Amino acid sequence: MKQDPFDPHQNYEETRNTIGYVTRKEATQKDYDRIGFMSGLEVHQQLDTKEKLFCRCPAGIYQKPDEFDAEVIRHMRPTLSELGEYDGTALMEFKTRKEIVYRISNKTACTYDVDDTPPFPVNREALNIALELSLLSNLKIVGEVHITRKQYLDGSIPTGFQRTAIIGVEGEIQLRNKKVRLIQLSLEEDSCREVSDIGHQRIYRTDRLGIPLIETVTYPDFKNPDEVKEGADYIRFLNRSTGRVKTGIGSTRADVNVSCEGGTRVEIKGVAHTGWMPELTHNEAFRQYALLHIREILNTRIKEPKTWETVTRLITTEDLPLEVPTLKEVVRLGYPVYIINLPHFHGILSHFLQPEKTFADELTNRLKVIACIEKPNMLHSEMVDDIVGEKNWDQIRDMLNAGEEDVQVILWGPEADIPTALETVEERCQMALERVPNETRKSFENGTTIFERVLPGADRMYPDTDTAPIPLDESLIEEMASHLPVDISDRIAQLNEWNIPGDTFSYLLKNNLVPLIGKIRDELGIPARFTATLLAHKLNYMERQLGPVPGFTPEKVYDLLAFLKSKKLDPAIAKKMLWIIYRHPERDFDSVLVEVNFKEHSHSEIEKMIPRLVEKYQEIKTSTKDGVGANWVMGELRGMALGNISLSELSKHLASNIQHPISNIQL
Repeated sequence: MKQDPFDPHQNYEETRNTIGYVTRKEATQKDYDRIGFMSGLEVHQQLDTKEKLFCRCPAGIYQKPDEFDAEVIRHMRPTLSELGEYDGTALMEFKTRKEIVYRISNKTACTYDVDDTPPFPVNREALNIALELSLLSNLKIVGEVHITRKQYLDGSIPTGFQRTAIIGVEGEIQLRNKKVRLIQLSLEEDSCREVSDIGHQRIYRTDRLGIPLIETVTYPDFKNPDEVKEGADYIRFLNRSTGRVKTGIGSTRADVNVSCEGGTRVEIKGVAHTGWMPELTHNEAFRQYALLHIREILNTRIKEPKTWETVTRLITTEDLPLEVPTLKEVVRLGYPVYIINLPHFHGILSHFLQPEKTFADELTNRLKVIACIEKPNMLHSEMVDDIVGEKNWDQIRDMLNAGEEDVQVILWGPEADIPTALETVEERCQMALERVPNETRKSFENGTTIFERVLPGADRMYPDTDTAPIPLDESLIEEMASHLPVDISDRIAQLNEWNIPGDTFSYLLKNNLVPLIGKIRDELGIPARFTATLLAHKLNYMERQLGPVPGFTPEKVYDLLAFLKSKKLDPAIAKKMLWIIYRHPERDFDSVLVEVNFKEHSHSEIEKMIPRLVEKYQEIKTSTKDGVGANWVMGELRGMALGNISLSELSKHLASNIQHPISNIQL
């Protein structure tokens, strides 16, 4: 009864080509214009304050997953709004029947976290940082700060809402080739950290809850994936330029909004690495473009989409010999097994959506999230690796009275979850006939995403009656405006003026190291290019290899270079010394010099070695490519010169001694 021959793998490739999918590396602006790429950002940045935003608990003390003093258990229930309506996200979360567990540490939590205590006055330190960053972002500062409540229905905030306040509106940032408009900057409290989400139980840690953060929201002005990354980096660098925000894993996160023409806003949640953004936004825009193609196919087959429905049937081993290993295990666990017919969906479940993902993944991931059935949770008749077998599928088609344009699904799970599971499959297929669904999606390093939850409605914010408006004095704003850090675009111009290599910019700006480079240049007379590469190449490599070391800060580099200057030593020796100092910040520099086998030599001592080495090279040389041996001599003198004389100066001495062109000497 099934169309024959049909190759799901070939269908994946054909549909991939039909929609004109190209890899990000191959893609040009014409490709993004063709599909109508559009993206915006919501960048969240934790502030470096001593206390949380609306209570006096300390901010920045983190617990391990198994370190907690108590647990609070809650279940979410939807309630009617003032307009007599239910929020779609609330209804979805209610279907999951989740038990939310909060693991509490006495050091970082109080009764405010569960709404048993009214909020304290807003943390003024956090408010001032938010004001400073609003001014840096060219935003218009509000006259009064009004605290509102934003619904959080996934359980990540025990109260079900987040207190937030708009600080500035309608600003802009300057990227390399364009300006990007900003909608607003808000000050708000952070949510809990997720420990696990398995079955019907989701576990959170509350140590991060309530830490002040800002959210910078852009208009959807990004027209290609590279612009998205550039914008996210710029905002991150801007925030860090104040020196008043937290750094490290989880301190900066972005929600990336993406759509294509005819699609809808889909929010990729909590992207922690800007390097992931180009691939993620590229694939999401094409995913929506593929979903529009699926809708077009289905609408040619199904004349009355509203009447479309699935056919389901419970099967037993008597109906169908379940010899497939996966199904045998399902039966052993006592789970019921259902077969489902999807009319006119032939070729849809194997239709390309993302690299290595098809429409079938949309179903199985929703079953995991909404019905809470862990994967694997379904099989279908268009799987590339068909483990069920065509004979069994033919029998299933007969049992469902399926037509040639239909496709079949085998679904299983705990008895209590089956009604939600069947409803979820039909609901997602019905959406495929009508639209690209609004939703939030979870990101992966390979650039793909999976369904996370329904996108909250626009009416999720309402006034907080527990807090009074906070007037902002004009003199305070003027005072802050007169002491702002240097703009990021000016920082970049400064790096270019200093002839700093472009591959160092990201690290230097991310860690706000430009002021340190300028300080070393102005106070110690050491070229900015040397310091920049020492930090962005050597120090960066050590951080990646060894991780953060308590007691070490980049200011230690200033101290090291100042020590070398006081000793009248060439700063190049710092490259060897830094390896030891990074691991042992408490060590004194004199002992480190001894450990790297440094021996002091005068310039004249080193120069006297040159004729002797040139003569030796003439005796041992095996090649004529190096002429009189300038490169070989430099190699022999390198260790003796390090710390005593710069290699560029040494090359000049060598060139004058042997009349060898400097350009041919490898430093």
